[in-house]
Amino acid sequence: MPRPRLIRGAISAILPLADSLIAAGSFLFSFRLRMLNHVPSVDEVIGLLGAGELLSTLKWETFQPYLHLFLVAVPLHLFWLSRNRFYLLRGEFSLLDDFVGLIKATTMATLWLIVIAFMYRGVFAFREYSYSRGIFLLHAVFTFTGYMVLRLGLRWAQTMLRRRGRNLIPALIVGEGDLAELCLKEMTSKPHLGYRVVGVVTSPGATRSSPTRSSKYSLLGDLNDLPEIVRRWGIEEVFITDSTINPDVLFETIMKCWRWQRVSFRVVPHLLNCLPSKTALDHIGSLPMVQLFQEPLRGPARHLKRAFDLVASALGLIVLSPLLAIIAAIVKLTSPGPILFRQERVGMDGRIFLAYKFRTMYPDADDRPHREVAIRLIKGVGSPPSPGMSLTPTMTVTQNVLYGKVPGDRRITPVGRWLRRWSLDELPQLINVLKGEMSLVGPRPPIPYEVELYSPWHRKRLDVKPGLTGLWQVSGRNRLPFERMVELDLYYIENWSFWLDLLILLKTIPAILRGDTE
Repeated sequence: MPRPRLIRGAISAILPLADSLIAAGSFLFSFRLRMLNHVPSVDEVIGLLGAGELLSTLKWETFQPYLHLFLVAVPLHLFWLSRNRFYLLRGEFSLLDDFVGLIKATTMATLWLIVIAFMYRGVFAFREYSYSRGIFLLHAVFTFTGYMVLRLGLRWAQTMLRRRGRNLIPALIVGEGDLAELCLKEMTSKPHLGYRVVGVVTSPGATRSSPTRSSKYSLLGDLNDLPEIVRRWGIEEVFITDSTINPDVLFETIMKCWRWQRVSFRVVPHLLNCLPSKTALDHIGSLPMVQLFQEPLRGPARHLKRAFDLVASALGLIVLSPLLAIIAAIVKLTSPGPILFRQERVGMDGRIFLAYKFRTMYPDADDRPHREVAIRLIKGVGSPPSPGMSLTPTMTVTQNVLYGKVPGDRRITPVGRWLRRWSLDELPQLINVLKGEMSLVGPRPPIPYEVELYSPWHRKRLDVKPGLTGLWQVSGRNRLPFERMVELDLYYIENWSFWLDLLILLKTIPAILRGDTE
Protein backbone atom coordinates (compact mmCIF):
# COMPACT_ATOMS: atom_id res chain seq x y z
CA MET A 1 0.00 0.00 0.00
CA PRO A 2 1.47 3.42 -0.91
CA ARG A 3 2.56 5.45 2.09
CA PRO A 4 0.52 8.58 2.90
CA ARG A 5 3.61 10.79 2.63
CA LEU A 6 4.22 9.65 -0.96
CA ILE A 7 0.55 10.07 -1.88
CA ARG A 8 0.44 13.58 -0.43
CA GLY A 9 3.66 14.43 -2.22
CA ALA A 10 2.22 13.29 -5.54
CA ILE A 11 -1.01 15.21 -4.95
CA SER A 12 0.95 18.32 -3.94
CA ALA A 13 2.78 18.13 -7.27
CA ILE A 14 -0.33 17.47 -9.36
CA LEU A 15 -2.56 20.11 -7.74
CA PRO A 16 -0.57 23.18 -8.94
CA LEU A 17 -0.52 21.73 -12.45
CA ALA A 18 -4.28 21.16 -12.40
CA ASP A 19 -4.86 24.67 -11.00
CA SER A 20 -2.65 26.13 -13.74
CA LEU A 21 -4.69 24.41 -16.43
CA ILE A 22 -7.92 25.69 -14.85
CA ALA A 23 -6.64 29.28 -14.63
CA ALA A 24 -5.28 29.28 -18.21
CA GLY A 25 -8.26 27.49 -19.72
CA SER A 26 -10.83 29.69 -17.98
CA PHE A 27 -9.04 32.84 -19.20
CA LEU A 28 -9.12 31.70 -22.84
CA PHE A 29 -12.70 30.44 -22.47
CA SER A 30 -13.82 33.77 -20.95
CA PHE A 31 -12.25 35.68 -23.83
CA ARG A 32 -13.96 33.51 -26.45
CA LEU A 33 -17.36 33.85 -24.74
CA ARG A 34 -16.99 37.62 -24.45
CA MET A 35 -16.13 37.96 -28.13
CA LEU A 36 -19.33 36.23 -29.23
CA ASN A 37 -22.05 38.57 -30.46
CA HIS A 38 -24.87 36.17 -29.59
CA VAL A 39 -25.97 33.84 -26.84
CA PRO A 40 -24.13 30.55 -27.48
CA SER A 41 -25.91 27.23 -27.61
CA VAL A 42 -24.90 24.29 -25.45
CA ASP A 43 -23.15 22.59 -28.37
CA GLU A 44 -21.25 25.79 -29.13
CA VAL A 45 -20.08 26.11 -25.54
CA ILE A 46 -18.93 22.49 -25.50
CA GLY A 47 -17.05 23.10 -28.73
CA LEU A 48 -15.23 26.05 -27.21
CA LEU A 49 -14.02 23.91 -24.33
CA GLY A 50 -11.84 21.78 -26.59
CA ALA A 51 -8.12 22.13 -25.88
CA GLY A 52 -7.25 22.73 -29.52
CA GLU A 53 -9.97 25.34 -29.90
CA LEU A 54 -8.86 27.22 -26.80
CA LEU A 55 -5.16 27.17 -27.75
CA SER A 56 -5.99 28.55 -31.18
CA THR A 57 -7.13 31.73 -29.41
CA LEU A 58 -3.48 32.60 -28.73
CA LYS A 59 -2.98 33.24 -32.47
CA TRP A 60 -5.83 35.72 -32.78
CA GLU A 61 -4.81 39.27 -33.37
CA THR A 62 -7.61 40.52 -31.15
CA PHE A 63 -6.15 38.48 -28.29
CA GLN A 64 -2.73 40.19 -28.33
CA PRO A 65 -3.69 42.97 -25.85
CA TYR A 66 -4.62 40.20 -23.43
CA LEU A 67 -1.54 38.05 -23.99
CA HIS A 68 0.51 39.60 -21.19
CA LEU A 69 -2.45 39.16 -18.82
CA PHE A 70 -2.75 35.52 -19.85
CA LEU A 71 0.93 34.97 -19.05
CA VAL A 72 0.67 36.43 -15.54
CA ALA A 73 -2.79 35.01 -14.70
CA VAL A 74 -1.47 31.55 -13.86
CA PRO A 75 1.39 32.68 -11.55
CA LEU A 76 -0.97 35.10 -9.80
CA HIS A 77 -3.52 32.41 -9.05
CA LEU A 78 -0.89 29.92 -7.91
CA PHE A 79 0.61 32.55 -5.61
CA TRP A 80 -2.69 33.38 -3.92
CA LEU A 81 -3.70 29.72 -3.67
CA SER A 82 -0.38 29.00 -2.00
CA ARG A 83 -0.81 32.05 0.22
CA ASN A 84 -4.12 30.61 1.42
CA ARG A 85 -2.35 27.30 2.20
CA PHE A 86 -4.10 25.18 -0.44
CA TYR A 87 -0.97 23.19 -1.17
CA LEU A 88 -0.38 22.16 2.44
CA LEU A 89 -2.38 18.95 2.66
CA ARG A 90 -3.25 18.62 6.32
CA GLY A 91 -5.00 15.79 8.13
CA GLU A 92 -8.21 17.67 8.90
CA PHE A 93 -10.10 19.71 6.33
CA SER A 94 -13.30 21.74 6.04
CA LEU A 95 -15.28 22.34 2.86
CA LEU A 96 -16.49 25.64 4.26
CA ASP A 97 -12.88 26.75 4.83
CA ASP A 98 -12.04 25.63 1.28
CA PHE A 99 -14.96 27.63 -0.08
CA VAL A 100 -14.00 30.84 1.74
CA GLY A 101 -10.31 30.40 0.97
CA LEU A 102 -10.96 29.94 -2.75
CA ILE A 103 -13.10 33.08 -2.81
CA LYS A 104 -10.23 35.02 -1.22
CA ALA A 105 -7.63 33.58 -3.59
CA THR A 106 -9.60 34.14 -6.81
CA THR A 107 -10.70 37.62 -5.71
CA MET A 108 -7.17 38.77 -4.93
CA ALA A 109 -5.78 37.25 -8.14
CA THR A 110 -8.51 38.94 -10.20
CA LEU A 111 -7.94 42.33 -8.53
CA TRP A 112 -4.21 42.17 -9.25
CA LEU A 113 -4.96 41.13 -12.84
CA ILE A 114 -7.22 44.17 -13.25
CA VAL A 115 -4.54 46.45 -11.81
CA ILE A 116 -1.96 45.09 -14.24
CA ALA A 117 -4.39 45.40 -17.16
CA PHE A 118 -5.22 49.05 -16.56
CA MET A 119 -1.81 50.21 -15.26
CA TYR A 120 0.70 48.13 -17.17
CA ARG A 121 -1.18 47.84 -20.53
CA GLY A 122 1.23 45.45 -22.22
CA VAL A 123 4.41 47.49 -21.66
CA PHE A 124 2.25 50.46 -22.64
CA ALA A 125 1.88 49.05 -26.14
CA PHE A 126 -1.91 49.26 -25.77
CA ARG A 127 -2.33 52.60 -24.00
CA GLU A 128 -5.52 53.44 -25.86
CA TYR A 129 -6.98 49.93 -25.75
CA SER A 130 -10.21 49.44 -23.79
CA TYR A 131 -10.12 46.17 -21.89
CA SER A 132 -13.37 44.29 -21.40
CA ARG A 133 -14.37 44.10 -17.74
CA GLY A 134 -16.66 41.18 -18.54
CA ILE A 135 -13.65 38.98 -19.29
CA PHE A 136 -12.24 39.54 -15.80
CA LEU A 137 -15.59 38.79 -14.21
CA LEU A 138 -16.13 35.61 -16.24
CA HIS A 139 -12.56 34.51 -15.54
CA ALA A 140 -13.06 34.90 -11.79
CA VAL A 141 -16.30 32.89 -11.86
CA PHE A 142 -14.91 30.07 -14.01
CA THR A 143 -11.64 29.73 -12.10
CA PHE A 144 -13.43 29.64 -8.75
CA THR A 145 -15.89 27.04 -10.08
CA GLY A 146 -13.06 24.92 -11.47
CA TYR A 147 -11.05 25.13 -8.26
CA MET A 148 -14.08 24.25 -6.14
CA VAL A 149 -15.02 21.24 -8.27
CA LEU A 150 -11.43 20.02 -8.11
CA ARG A 151 -11.33 20.37 -4.31
CA LEU A 152 -14.71 18.68 -3.90
CA GLY A 153 -13.40 15.71 -5.87
CA LEU A 154 -10.21 15.63 -3.83
CA ARG A 155 -12.05 15.86 -0.50
CA TRP A 156 -14.50 13.17 -1.57
CA ALA A 157 -11.62 10.85 -2.45
CA GLN A 158 -9.93 11.63 0.87
CA THR A 159 -13.11 10.86 2.80
CA MET A 160 -13.72 7.58 0.99
CA LEU A 161 -10.15 6.42 1.55
CA ARG A 162 -10.17 7.35 5.22
CA ARG A 163 -13.46 5.56 5.83
CA ARG A 164 -11.78 2.44 4.48
CA GLY A 165 -8.81 2.97 6.78
CA ARG A 166 -6.46 3.92 3.92
CA ASN A 167 -4.09 6.83 3.43
CA LEU A 168 -4.12 7.64 7.16
CA ILE A 169 -1.11 9.40 8.65
CA PRO A 170 0.75 6.99 11.00
CA ALA A 171 0.98 8.72 14.36
CA LEU A 172 2.41 8.03 17.80
CA ILE A 173 1.39 9.19 21.28
CA VAL A 174 4.14 10.00 23.77
CA GLY A 175 2.94 9.87 27.36
CA GLU A 176 0.31 8.19 29.49
CA GLY A 177 -2.67 9.26 31.51
CA ASP A 178 -5.86 11.20 30.86
CA LEU A 179 -4.40 13.52 28.22
CA ALA A 180 -3.00 10.62 26.22
CA GLU A 181 -6.34 8.84 26.47
CA LEU A 182 -8.11 11.98 25.25
CA CYS A 183 -5.83 12.18 22.19
CA LEU A 184 -6.37 8.51 21.43
CA LYS A 185 -10.14 8.84 21.71
CA GLU A 186 -10.25 11.98 19.55
CA MET A 187 -8.19 10.50 16.72
CA THR A 188 -9.84 7.09 16.66
CA SER A 189 -13.42 8.35 16.92
CA LYS A 190 -12.95 10.84 14.08
CA PRO A 191 -11.37 9.15 11.03
CA HIS A 192 -11.83 12.35 9.01
CA LEU A 193 -8.93 13.84 10.97
CA GLY A 194 -6.71 11.54 8.92
CA TYR A 195 -4.62 9.81 11.61
CA ARG A 196 -3.86 6.16 12.42
CA VAL A 197 -2.46 5.76 15.92
CA VAL A 198 0.21 3.05 15.78
CA GLY A 199 0.87 2.89 19.50
CA VAL A 200 2.01 4.59 22.67
CA VAL A 201 5.48 5.49 23.91
CA THR A 202 6.05 6.21 27.61
CA SER A 203 8.41 8.66 29.24
CA PRO A 204 11.68 7.27 30.62
CA GLY A 205 11.02 5.72 34.02
CA ALA A 206 7.23 6.10 33.79
CA THR A 207 5.05 3.78 35.85
CA ARG A 208 3.12 1.09 34.04
CA SER A 209 -0.29 1.37 35.65
CA SER A 210 -1.96 4.25 33.79
CA PRO A 211 -5.32 4.01 31.99
CA THR A 212 -3.60 4.13 28.62
CA ARG A 213 -2.15 0.69 29.24
CA SER A 214 -5.60 -0.84 29.28
CA SER A 215 -6.45 0.56 25.86
CA LYS A 216 -6.24 -1.47 22.68
CA TYR A 217 -3.06 0.32 21.58
CA SER A 218 0.19 -1.48 22.24
CA LEU A 219 3.05 -0.05 24.25
CA LEU A 220 5.95 0.22 21.81
CA GLY A 221 8.62 1.33 24.28
CA ASP A 222 9.80 4.44 26.05
CA LEU A 223 11.20 7.75 24.77
CA ASN A 224 14.70 6.30 24.36
CA ASP A 225 13.31 3.86 21.77
CA LEU A 226 11.54 6.56 19.78
CA PRO A 227 14.07 6.90 16.89
CA GLU A 228 13.97 3.15 16.23
CA ILE A 229 10.16 3.07 16.50
CA VAL A 230 9.85 5.96 14.03
CA ARG A 231 12.07 4.16 11.54
CA ARG A 232 10.43 0.75 11.95
CA TRP A 233 6.80 1.88 11.82
CA GLY A 234 7.19 4.78 9.39
CA ILE A 235 5.79 7.30 11.89
CA GLU A 236 5.08 10.72 10.38
CA GLU A 237 3.62 12.62 13.35
CA VAL A 238 4.36 12.38 17.07
CA PHE A 239 2.02 13.86 19.69
CA ILE A 240 3.69 14.61 23.03
CA THR A 241 1.23 14.61 25.94
CA ASP A 242 3.68 14.38 28.85
CA SER A 243 4.71 17.83 30.12
CA THR A 244 7.31 16.37 32.51
CA ILE A 245 9.76 15.27 29.79
CA ASN A 246 13.15 16.93 30.07
CA PRO A 247 13.45 19.47 27.21
CA ASP A 248 17.09 18.53 26.52
CA VAL A 249 16.21 14.83 26.28
CA LEU A 250 13.29 15.65 24.00
CA PHE A 251 15.45 17.82 21.72
CA GLU A 252 18.10 15.10 21.38
CA THR A 253 15.42 12.52 20.62
CA ILE A 254 13.90 14.72 17.91
CA MET A 255 17.32 15.20 16.30
CA LYS A 256 17.87 11.44 16.26
CA CYS A 257 14.44 10.88 14.69
CA TRP A 258 15.19 13.37 11.93
CA ARG A 259 18.18 11.30 10.87
CA TRP A 260 15.74 8.77 9.45
CA GLN A 261 12.98 11.06 8.16
CA ARG A 262 11.45 14.46 8.78
CA VAL A 263 8.88 13.71 11.48
CA SER A 264 6.36 16.30 12.65
CA PHE A 265 6.28 16.77 16.43
CA ARG A 266 3.33 18.38 18.21
CA VAL A 267 3.10 19.21 21.91
CA VAL A 268 -0.41 18.82 23.28
CA PRO A 269 -1.06 21.48 25.99
CA HIS A 270 -2.09 20.01 29.31
CA LEU A 271 -5.06 22.41 29.40
CA LEU A 272 -6.62 20.38 26.59
CA ASN A 273 -8.23 17.97 29.01
CA CYS A 274 -10.25 20.71 30.70
CA LEU A 275 -10.98 23.11 27.82
CA PRO A 276 -10.69 21.07 24.60
CA SER A 277 -12.77 23.32 22.38
CA LYS A 278 -12.16 26.70 23.96
CA THR A 279 -8.51 27.46 23.25
CA ALA A 280 -6.48 29.02 20.46
CA LEU A 281 -2.73 29.15 19.93
CA ASP A 282 -1.13 32.57 19.82
CA HIS A 283 2.33 34.16 20.08
CA ILE A 284 3.66 37.17 21.94
CA GLY A 285 7.08 37.73 20.42
CA SER A 286 8.73 34.32 20.51
CA LEU A 287 6.63 33.10 23.43
CA PRO A 288 3.95 30.54 22.53
CA MET A 289 0.66 31.15 24.32
CA VAL A 290 -2.57 29.22 24.72
CA GLN A 291 -5.46 31.68 24.64
CA LEU A 292 -8.46 30.56 26.68
CA PHE A 293 -12.19 31.00 26.17
CA GLN A 294 -12.31 31.02 22.38
CA GLU A 295 -15.67 30.24 20.79
CA PRO A 296 -15.63 26.71 19.28
CA LEU A 297 -17.34 28.08 16.15
CA ARG A 298 -14.44 30.13 14.83
CA GLY A 299 -13.53 31.54 11.45
CA PRO A 300 -15.98 31.15 8.54
CA ALA A 301 -18.34 28.93 10.55
CA ARG A 302 -18.81 31.58 13.24
CA HIS A 303 -19.37 34.35 10.67
CA LEU A 304 -21.87 32.21 8.75
CA LYS A 305 -23.86 31.40 11.89
CA ARG A 306 -23.86 35.02 13.06
CA ALA A 307 -24.87 36.33 9.61
CA PHE A 308 -27.75 33.86 9.50
CA ASP A 309 -28.84 34.88 13.02
CA LEU A 310 -28.78 38.57 12.09
CA VAL A 311 -30.77 38.18 8.87
CA ALA A 312 -33.27 35.67 10.26
CA SER A 313 -33.92 37.55 13.53
CA ALA A 314 -34.33 40.89 11.74
CA LEU A 315 -36.74 39.38 9.20
CA GLY A 316 -38.55 37.55 11.99
CA LEU A 317 -39.12 40.73 13.98
CA ILE A 318 -40.39 42.53 10.86
CA VAL A 319 -42.70 39.73 9.67
CA LEU A 320 -44.01 38.93 13.16
CA SER A 321 -44.45 42.55 14.25
CA PRO A 322 -48.28 42.46 13.89
CA LEU A 323 -48.45 39.26 15.97
CA LEU A 324 -46.07 40.72 18.57
CA ALA A 325 -48.24 43.83 18.85
CA ILE A 326 -51.40 41.76 19.32
CA ILE A 327 -49.79 39.58 22.02
CA ALA A 328 -48.44 42.67 23.79
CA ALA A 329 -51.93 44.20 23.86
CA ILE A 330 -53.51 40.98 25.19
CA VAL A 331 -50.90 40.65 27.96
CA LYS A 332 -51.40 44.27 28.99
CA LEU A 333 -55.20 44.10 29.01
CA THR A 334 -55.64 40.76 30.78
CA SER A 335 -53.44 41.24 33.82
CA PRO A 336 -51.62 44.08 35.60
CA GLY A 337 -47.88 44.45 35.21
CA PRO A 338 -45.32 45.01 32.44
CA ILE A 339 -45.68 43.47 29.00
CA LEU A 340 -42.16 42.07 28.87
CA PHE A 341 -40.52 39.93 31.53
CA ARG A 342 -36.77 40.54 31.83
CA GLN A 343 -34.77 37.81 33.49
CA GLU A 344 -31.05 37.32 34.04
CA ARG A 345 -29.72 34.39 32.06
CA VAL A 346 -26.23 32.94 31.67
CA GLY A 347 -24.77 33.20 28.19
CA MET A 348 -21.55 32.06 26.53
CA ASP A 349 -18.56 31.81 28.89
CA GLY A 350 -20.80 32.61 31.87
CA ARG A 351 -21.69 36.15 30.76
CA ILE A 352 -24.92 37.43 32.29
CA PHE A 353 -27.53 39.06 30.02
CA LEU A 354 -31.19 40.01 30.25
CA ALA A 355 -33.45 37.66 28.29
CA TYR A 356 -36.77 39.08 27.05
CA LYS A 357 -40.05 37.18 27.20
CA PHE A 358 -43.71 38.09 27.20
CA ARG A 359 -44.87 38.09 30.82
CA THR A 360 -46.80 34.89 31.57
CA MET A 361 -47.02 35.18 35.37
CA TYR A 362 -48.75 37.47 37.80
CA PRO A 363 -46.58 40.37 39.05
CA ASP A 364 -44.15 39.70 41.93
CA ALA A 365 -44.41 35.94 41.52
CA ASP A 366 -42.14 34.02 43.91
CA ASP A 367 -39.35 32.05 42.18
CA ARG A 368 -38.88 29.57 45.05
CA PRO A 369 -41.04 26.83 43.46
CA HIS A 370 -38.88 26.92 40.35
CA ARG A 371 -35.69 26.88 42.44
CA GLU A 372 -36.90 23.76 44.24
CA VAL A 373 -37.61 21.99 40.94
CA ALA A 374 -34.19 23.00 39.57
CA ILE A 375 -32.42 21.70 42.67
CA ARG A 376 -34.21 18.36 42.48
CA LEU A 377 -33.33 17.95 38.81
CA ILE A 378 -29.70 19.11 38.86
CA LYS A 379 -28.32 18.36 42.31
CA GLY A 380 -26.73 14.96 42.45
CA VAL A 381 -26.59 14.55 38.65
CA GLY A 382 -22.87 15.10 38.35
CA SER A 383 -21.55 12.14 36.46
CA PRO A 384 -20.37 12.76 32.91
CA PRO A 385 -21.40 10.40 30.10
CA SER A 386 -19.81 7.01 30.51
CA PRO A 387 -16.67 6.32 28.42
CA GLY A 388 -17.46 5.23 24.90
CA MET A 389 -21.06 6.37 25.15
CA SER A 390 -22.46 7.26 21.73
CA LEU A 391 -24.45 10.49 21.79
CA THR A 392 -26.99 10.73 19.01
CA PRO A 393 -29.76 13.24 18.40
CA THR A 394 -32.32 10.40 18.26
CA MET A 395 -31.62 8.92 21.71
CA THR A 396 -34.79 8.05 23.65
CA VAL A 397 -35.42 8.45 27.34
CA THR A 398 -38.27 6.89 29.30
CA GLN A 399 -38.21 9.30 32.25
CA ASN A 400 -40.92 11.94 32.26
CA VAL A 401 -39.34 15.08 33.75
CA LEU A 402 -40.48 18.65 33.20
CA TYR A 403 -37.20 20.55 33.28
CA GLY A 404 -37.69 23.96 34.84
CA LYS A 405 -41.49 23.61 34.84
CA VAL A 406 -43.55 23.54 38.01
CA PRO A 407 -46.55 21.19 37.62
CA GLY A 408 -49.87 22.97 38.30
CA ASP A 409 -48.11 26.31 38.70
CA ARG A 410 -50.72 28.82 39.96
CA ARG A 411 -48.42 31.75 39.30
CA ILE A 412 -49.14 31.56 35.56
CA THR A 413 -51.93 33.68 34.10
CA PRO A 414 -54.56 32.10 31.79
CA VAL A 415 -53.11 34.00 28.82
CA GLY A 416 -49.62 33.09 29.94
CA ARG A 417 -50.50 29.40 29.96
CA TRP A 418 -51.72 29.71 26.37
CA LEU A 419 -48.59 31.61 25.33
CA ARG A 420 -46.37 28.94 26.88
CA ARG A 421 -48.35 26.17 25.20
CA TRP A 422 -47.38 27.54 21.80
CA SER A 423 -43.98 29.01 22.87
CA LEU A 424 -45.17 32.48 21.84
CA ASP A 425 -43.81 33.96 25.07
CA GLU A 426 -40.26 33.43 23.79
CA LEU A 427 -40.63 35.44 20.56
CA PRO A 428 -39.14 38.64 22.10
CA GLN A 429 -35.88 36.72 22.45
CA LEU A 430 -35.37 37.50 18.76
CA ILE A 431 -34.14 40.83 20.16
CA ASN A 432 -31.49 38.96 22.15
CA VAL A 433 -30.47 37.17 18.95
CA LEU A 434 -30.23 40.48 17.10
CA LYS A 435 -28.06 41.90 19.91
CA GLY A 436 -25.69 38.93 19.71
CA GLU A 437 -26.49 37.61 23.20
CA MET A 438 -28.25 34.53 21.85
CA SER A 439 -28.42 32.48 18.67
CA LEU A 440 -31.41 30.99 16.90
CA VAL A 441 -30.11 27.50 17.68
CA GLY A 442 -28.11 26.54 20.73
CA PRO A 443 -28.35 25.24 24.31
CA ARG A 444 -31.11 26.51 26.59
CA PRO A 445 -30.04 29.72 28.42
CA PRO A 446 -29.85 28.78 32.12
CA ILE A 447 -30.67 30.96 35.12
CA PRO A 448 -27.69 31.92 37.37
CA TYR A 449 -28.90 29.85 40.34
CA GLU A 450 -29.12 26.82 38.04
CA VAL A 451 -25.50 27.27 36.94
CA GLU A 452 -24.41 27.38 40.58
CA LEU A 453 -25.59 23.76 40.84
CA TYR A 454 -23.70 22.60 37.73
CA SER A 455 -20.94 20.03 37.87
CA PRO A 456 -17.77 20.86 35.87
CA TRP A 457 -18.84 18.80 32.85
CA HIS A 458 -22.23 20.58 32.77
CA ARG A 459 -20.49 23.93 32.25
CA LYS A 460 -19.27 22.86 28.82
CA ARG A 461 -22.72 23.70 27.50
CA LEU A 462 -21.76 27.36 28.10
CA ASP A 463 -19.08 27.12 25.40
CA VAL A 464 -21.45 28.62 22.80
CA LYS A 465 -24.25 31.16 22.74
CA PRO A 466 -27.61 29.91 24.05
CA GLY A 467 -30.41 29.49 21.54
CA LEU A 468 -34.11 30.08 21.03
CA THR A 469 -34.43 26.43 20.11
CA GLY A 470 -32.06 23.51 20.24
CA LEU A 471 -31.48 19.83 19.82
CA TRP A 472 -32.90 19.19 23.31
CA GLN A 473 -36.15 20.91 22.36
CA VAL A 474 -36.87 19.04 19.14
CA SER A 475 -35.96 15.78 20.90
CA GLY A 476 -38.82 16.21 23.36
CA ARG A 477 -37.86 18.63 26.12
CA ASN A 478 -40.68 17.59 28.45
CA ARG A 479 -39.52 13.97 28.46
CA LEU A 480 -35.77 14.56 28.90
CA PRO A 481 -34.07 14.61 32.31
CA PHE A 482 -31.42 17.25 32.88
CA GLU A 483 -28.45 14.96 32.28
CA ARG A 484 -29.75 13.86 28.87
CA MET A 485 -30.41 17.48 27.94
CA VAL A 486 -26.78 18.36 28.67
CA GLU A 487 -25.58 15.39 26.63
CA LEU A 488 -27.62 16.59 23.64
CA ASP A 489 -26.21 20.10 24.05
CA LEU A 490 -22.65 18.75 24.04
CA TYR A 491 -23.45 16.64 20.97
CA TYR A 492 -24.69 19.78 19.21
CA ILE A 493 -21.59 21.78 20.17
CA GLU A 494 -19.17 19.11 18.98
CA ASN A 495 -21.04 18.35 15.75
CA TRP A 496 -22.26 21.80 14.69
CA SER A 497 -22.97 22.45 11.05
CA PHE A 498 -25.11 24.97 9.20
CA TRP A 499 -27.32 22.13 7.94
CA LEU A 500 -27.82 20.84 11.49
CA ASP A 501 -29.06 24.31 12.49
CA LEU A 502 -31.50 24.33 9.56
CA LEU A 503 -32.71 20.84 10.44
CA ILE A 504 -33.34 21.84 14.06
CA LEU A 505 -35.22 24.97 12.98
CA LEU A 506 -37.39 22.93 10.62
CA LYS A 507 -38.18 20.42 13.39
CA THR A 508 -39.05 23.15 15.90
CA ILE A 509 -42.48 23.93 14.42
CA PRO A 510 -43.70 20.28 14.56
CA ALA A 511 -42.31 20.08 18.12
CA ILE A 512 -44.36 23.15 19.09
CA LEU A 513 -47.50 21.70 17.51
CA ARG A 514 -46.97 18.44 19.43
CA GLY A 515 -46.60 20.38 22.66
CA ASP A 516 -43.00 19.19 23.25
CA THR A 517 -41.84 22.74 23.97
CA GLU A 518 -44.41 23.53 26.63
